[in-house]
Amino acid sequence: MDALTLVITILQLLCGLAVIVIVLFQSGKSAGLSGAIGGVADSFLSRNKAKTLDAKLARATKWVGAIFLILTLVLLILQG
Repeated sequence: MDALTLVITILQLLCGLAVIVIVLFQSGKSAGLSGAIGGVADSFLSRNKAKTLDAKLARATKWVGAIFLILTLVLLILQG
C-alpha cells in the first residue's frame, strides 16, 4: 500500500469516527407532537440559534462530512 494512500485512509477513518461522535452528541430535532407545535415558537424566538451547541454541532457535521466525502473521492482516484 502506498504511503499517501495509507495516510489518506487513516484521515478518512478519523473523519468517519468524528462524524459518528458529532451526530451522537446532537439532540433530536423533533419531539413528537410537542416538537411540531413548539417548532413555530422555536423558529420565531431563536435569534441566537447560531450560537447554540446544537448549531455548532450541525455545522461541524457538515464540514467533517464534506471532508470525508472529499477524502473518499481522492482515495477512489488513487486506487483507479
